[in-house]
Amino acid sequence: MPRLPKSFQNPLSYVGAGIALVSLCSTLVFFIMDIAGAVSSPYLGIFTYMLLPGVMIFGLLLIPLGAMLERRRMRKTGGAERRFLHIDLNRQTHRNAFLIFVVGTMVLMIISAAGTYQAYNYSESVEFCGEVCHQVMKPEYIAYQHSPHARVRCAECHIGTGADWFVKAKISGSYQVYSVLFNKYSRPIETPVLNLRPARETCEHCHWPEKFSANLEMAKTYFPLDTTAAKPWSIVLQLKIGGGHSELGQVSGIHWHMSTTHKVEYVATDTKRQVIPWIRSTNLATGKARVFRAIETPIPDEQLAQHETRVMDCIDCHNRPAHIYHPPFRTLNDAMAQNRIPATLPNIRAIASNALTQEYQTEAQALGSIESFIREEYRSKAPEVFASRQADIARAVADVRRIYLRNFFPEMRVSWKHYPNNIGHMYNEGCFRCHDNQHATESGEILTNDCNICHKIVAQGPQGAMRSDFNGMPFIHPSDIDGAETKVKCTECHIGE
Repeated sequence: MPRLPKSFQNPLSYVGAGIALVSLCSTLVFFIMDIAGAVSSPYLGIFTYMLLPGVMIFGLLLIPLGAMLERRRMRKTGGAERRFLHIDLNRQTHRNAFLIFVVGTMVLMIISAAGTYQAYNYSESVEFCGEVCHQVMKPEYIAYQHSPHARVRCAECHIGTGADWFVKAKISGSYQVYSVLFNKYSRPIETPVLNLRPARETCEHCHWPEKFSANLEMAKTYFPLDTTAAKPWSIVLQLKIGGGHSELGQVSGIHWHMSTTHKVEYVATDTKRQVIPWIRSTNLATGKARVFRAIETPIPDEQLAQHETRVMDCIDCHNRPAHIYHPPFRTLNDAMAQNRIPATLPNIRAIASNALTQEYQTEAQALGSIESFIREEYRSKAPEVFASRQADIARAVADVRRIYLRNFFPEMRVSWKHYPNNIGHMYNEGCFRCHDNQHATESGEILTNDCNICHKIVAQGPQGAMRSDFNGMPFIHPSDIDGAETKVKCTECHIGE
């Protein structure tokens, strides 16, 4: 074994060398396990690329620290004279120490460079974002996996490219780590994310205002609470997606809000950006601006000045692009339309909705209670159905449980109620935050809620008796509510259940 200077021959340096060696070997083993896929755990990356390299560096630092303390001890006991760093390559011990230092430094630099790169990639991965803080991020992670952006990495939207936002994200993440370790996080996680990067720097890497978009057809089927009393009601809409570039034709439709020829600004007086008393639309070509103020609840300018004036971007409407929690009204209708839940079971939509919306403390309690609730409803109120349709009831129970696991997270107090979705206007205010016939300019121009601005109905009616008109037709409510559908918002009756 090569001899080293006596100052390096001390217990602390030996311990440091041992720690560094064990950490290096462990890192190499875990690295091989990671690239081979031998272990599927989000914590493997943390140990491999973050914790163990730190432990190795700590061990390496102990080696010179031990040598320094040993040299000081030797001076006090008369074993060495006081002198500054001196390297004499003519001496074997100095050559050995110098060679070990140079080779070790080179190896450490290579390992550190590879480890730093891997640590960076791992900290940007979906696995790191969704699974490390399992309980906290479980709702967001599961919703993300079922979203239209499930193939887009979290960091591409939450951070984007460039060092500045990466640093900001890591600084913000430091507080999040503290919140998790000391149980300081809110339940549910508060939204919107106030320090989110502007959508023009993230969303528009794939979606951009100049892209021409045609109409989009959307078909929905709605089942009554009691399918034995009424037929399902179907509706087909043509959504006027719009957008586009002025050189390709008139910019119109829903994505007019994001066209490059206009700028829309607004003030929200609540943290969730649902109450909007002031909107300004500016034609960028002419500079002409129109200011719409709430008619029934106007707010003085000095009070408006206390709130942020926000330029509308993608996430003001698409505020849940990757973390969507659907209400029972929608999920149950979709499940029945796809025959995952037998639509012929009497009252199944009402029973399933009641089962989903009970207050549960834990996921395990919810899954057990959903089954007992649905079975007891049929056993006590429809014993003939309970006796003859056990297989259909079991299918219904299984899919209602699936819906619960996808949209409800009692430990984090998460459901669709806590995260309003601004796309549409049936369960949340959405479009009607502004387009409610209750915002007007000084000249009397009204921000209309005319349905035909954003979509037109081309077919609707009960199954087997639908009517169609490709020129569009007025909305007909599935049940007779004495014309209230033309006078009040959908959300006044539809609460998602």
